Amino acid sequence: MASRSASELVSFLDEVVAEHKLAPRARMILALDATYSRSPTWDMAANLTASMLKETQGLDVQLAFYRGAGEVKASGWISDPARLTQMMTRVTCAAGSTQIERILAHAVKETGVNALVFIGDAMEESPDILISRARELGRSGVKAFMFQEGDNAFAKKTFQDIAASTGGAWAKFDAGAAKQLGELLKAVVLVSIGGARALEGRQDEGSRLLLGQMRQS
Repeated sequence: MASRSASELVSFLDEVVAEHKLAPRARMILALDATYSRSPTWDMAANLTASMLKETQGLDVQLAFYRGAGEVKASGWISDPARLTQMMTRVTCAAGSTQIERILAHAVKETGVNALVFIGDAMEESPDILISRARELGRSGVKAFMFQEGDNAFAKKTFQDIAASTGGAWAKFDAGAAKQLGELLKAVVLVSIGGARALEGRQDEGSRLLLGQMRQS
C-alpha cells in the first residue's frame, strides 16, 4: 500500500469515521465535594453513579474530589462502573474548605471532556472567580451540571451561575429525590455522548428538566 502523508492519513481516518458512523468515546468528569459534611450521602452518590453507568455505552468517567487541607485528586479515565464504585467507596471524607475553582481549572486542562458533573453542598470561594473559570470551561465546549445537596442559598446561586455559564444545568441532590437524581444523571450521560439532541423526545422527568434548563442557558 502506498504511504500517506500526515494530512492524507487524517483525511482517510475522517472518512472511515463518517462511513461507519464511529465516534470517539465521550468523557465525563464526576467531581465530588468530599469534605466532612458529605459523609452521610457518599454511599448514595456511589450507588447512583454505578446505576447510571450500567445503562450506557461509550462513556469514560474520571473521578475527581477535594477534601481536607487543600487536597484535590483525580483518577485516570474509567469505563467500568464497578471499578468506579469501588474507588468511590475507598474515599473517606475529611473536614476542609471547598475547592471548586481547582476542580473547574482541572476540567479546563483535560482534553476531550464533554461534561462535568459536580455534587456538593457548600461554596466558600469567590463567585466572580468561579464564574470566570466556568466561562472558560464553556468556551472549551464542556457543560457543567451542578447537583446541590442541602439548601445553602449562596451555593445555589453560584452553582446555577456556573451551570448557565457553560450551557449546563443545576438540580437538587438529596436522598428523597434519589429516583429523579438517577434520571438526571443518566440524562447527563446521554448529553455527554450525543449532545442535547439525545434528550429530545424522551419522556422521563430528568431529561425534560435538563433539556429545559439547557435551552434557557
